[in-house]
Amino acid sequence: MEIKSSKKLAVILVLAFIFGMPLRAQDRNDVIKVYNDGAKAAQTDLPAAIESFEKVITLSDQVGETASDLKQKAIQILPGLYFKLAYNDFNQKKAAPEVIRASKQAVAAADKYGSKANKENSEKVLVAAYNSLATQYFSKGELENALMTFDSLLAINPDYLTAIYNKALIYIKQDSAADFEKTIDLFLGKLKSANDEERAKQASQVALEYFRGAGSRADQADKTDEALELLNKAAKYGEDKDLYYYFADVYNKQKNYDQAAENAQKGLEMETGDAEAKAKFYFQLGLAQAGKGEKSEACSSLKNAAHGAFAEAAKAERTNLKCE
Repeated sequence: MEIKSSKKLAVILVLAFIFGMPLRAQDRNDVIKVYNDGAKAAQTDLPAAIESFEKVITLSDQVGETASDLKQKAIQILPGLYFKLAYNDFNQKKAAPEVIRASKQAVAAADKYGSKANKENSEKVLVAAYNSLATQYFSKGELENALMTFDSLLAINPDYLTAIYNKALIYIKQDSAADFEKTIDLFLGKLKSANDEERAKQASQVALEYFRGAGSRADQADKTDEALELLNKAAKYGEDKDLYYYFADVYNKQKNYDQAAENAQKGLEMETGDAEAKAKFYFQLGLAQAGKGEKSEACSSLKNAAHGAFAEAAKAERTNLKCE
C-alpha cells in the first residue's frame, strides 16, 4: 500500500509540473513576426492586419519590457486601420448597418488607444452611415425607425442640421404639431447662429404652411379656437395672404368683426391677382363690415366679391343686406 501511494504521489507531482509550466515562452522575436505579418496585411487585408496588431499588444504584454516598443507602435497604428476599414466600407457603399458596425469599432479603438483625430474621423463616417440608414427608413415609410436613427446621429453630432430638418419633415408626415414646432424651432435657432438666412427663410415657409394648413382644416371643421391657435403658430414664422384669409374667416365666425376686417384687408393688400383672386378677401371683409353694421361698406365689398367661387355667396349676402 505504501508503494502504490508513493507511485500515485509521483504521478501527481509530474502532472502538476507539466501543466504548471508554459508550453512555450513568448519572446521578442515572436512579437516581431506577428508585427511584420500585420504590416504586410495592412496593404491588402485590413481585418487581418487589425487582428495581427491587436495580437502584438497581447504578446508584448506577455513578453514584457523588451517588446514595449512594438506595443507602442501597434497602438499608434491600430486606430488608423480601424478608421480606414470603416471608411472603405462606406466608400464601397456597403450596407449601412455594416458601415455603422465598423464605424463604432473604429470609434471604440480610437478611444481605447487615445487617437483624437481618428475618433473624429470615425465619428464622421458613423454620422454619414446613420444618415444613410435613416433616409432609407424614411423612403420606406418606416418613420419611427427613421426618427430613432436620426436621434442616434444627433447624439454624436447635435449640430447636424440635415438630420434635424429631416426629423421635422417626419413630424409633418405624422401630423405631430408639438414635435414639429419644437424641432423646427431648434433648426431655425441653429441657422440663426450660423447666419444662414436663406435656409432659415425656406424652413420658416415650411413651418408657416404646415400650421396654416392645420389651422384651415380646423376652421373648416368649425373648431375656431383650435384654428386660431394653429394660425397664430403659423404667424410666428411669417405672413402670407392666405394666412390672413383664414384669420379673417375664423374671426368672422367668432363674431370678432374688427379683427376679421383687419386681416381681410391685410390679405387684400397682399393679393396682386385679378378680381377673382381678390374675391375671397372682399367676401370676408364684407361679412366683417356687415357684422359691424357698416351696410354701405359691406355692400360695396360684397359686390367686389361676386366673382368665381364666391359669386353666389356674395349675391346671397347682398340680398340679405338689401343692397341696391
